[in-house]
Amino acid sequence: MKTQFKQIVTVIVSAFLLSCSTEESSADTPKPVSPAPVTPPTTQIPTTPISKTVNYLALGDSYTIGQSVCETCRYPEQLKTSLKAIYPETSFSLKVIATTGWTTNNLLTAIKEQNPDSNYDLVTLLIGVNNQYQGRDFSVYEKEFPELVTKAIALAKGDKKNVVVLSIPDYAYTSFGMMFGTDGRMKITNEINKYNTFAENYCMMNGVTFVSITDITRNGLTNTSLVASDGLHPSESAYALFVERILPKIKVALQN
Repeated sequence: MKTQFKQIVTVIVSAFLLSCSTEESSADTPKPVSPAPVTPPTTQIPTTPISKTVNYLALGDSYTIGQSVCETCRYPEQLKTSLKAIYPETSFSLKVIATTGWTTNNLLTAIKEQNPDSNYDLVTLLIGVNNQYQGRDFSVYEKEFPELVTKAIALAKGDKKNVVVLSIPDYAYTSFGMMFGTDGRMKITNEINKYNTFAENYCMMNGVTFVSITDITRNGLTNTSLVASDGLHPSESAYALFVERILPKIKVALQN
C-alpha cells in the first residue's frame, strides 16, 4: 500500500514539474517580431557652388575663333552658353585671342601685345595645326607649346587647374583634306598625331588637363554635318560635341 502511494505521489510531482518546465520554456522563447519598415536614404545631389563671376579666356587659332561659323556657334561661345544654363546665378564673360592661320609663335606674340590681365578663372588653349600645315619644324612646337601653357597658367591666376588644353582637329577628314590624296592625308594624320602626343604628354607630366577631341573630327567624311560650309573647319555641330566632351572637365576646374 505504501509503495503504491509513493508511486502515485511521484507521478503527481513529476507532472507538476513538467508543467512548470513547459511554461517557463514557452515564456523564454522569443516571439517573432515584424521588422520595422525600412525607409530608403534620401538621395542628395551634391551641389558645389562656384564664383558669382567667371572670366573665361579662349586662346587659339581658326578652331577657336570659329572660322566659317557664326560667332555664337564657335566652341568658346557654346561653352559659355552651356555654363550659364548649369550655373544660372553666375555671370560669365568671354575674351577670345585667336585668328585664322595663327601658329604658336603668332599666338605668343598676340598675347604679349594684348597683355591681358592675369585674372581669368578659366583658360582654354587649342593651337598647333598651322605649325603643321605651314610645314614649320616640329622643334618650334616643342619649344613654344610649353611656353603657351605656362602663359595660360599665369593668366589663369597662376592656377593650372583652371587651364584646359584641347587636342588639334584632323583636317585630313574633310573635303579640303581629300585634295591631298591618300598619301598626303596619311601624312597629315601622322603629323597631327605627333603634335597631339607631345601636347598630351607635356600636360600629363605638368598636371594640366588635356582633352582629346580629334576623334570627333575624324568622322568628317562619314558625317559631313561635322564640317563647316568651307569644307575644312568644324561646324557648329562639331563644336557642340567639343563642348560636350570638355564640359565635365570645365565643371571640375570651376568647382575647385
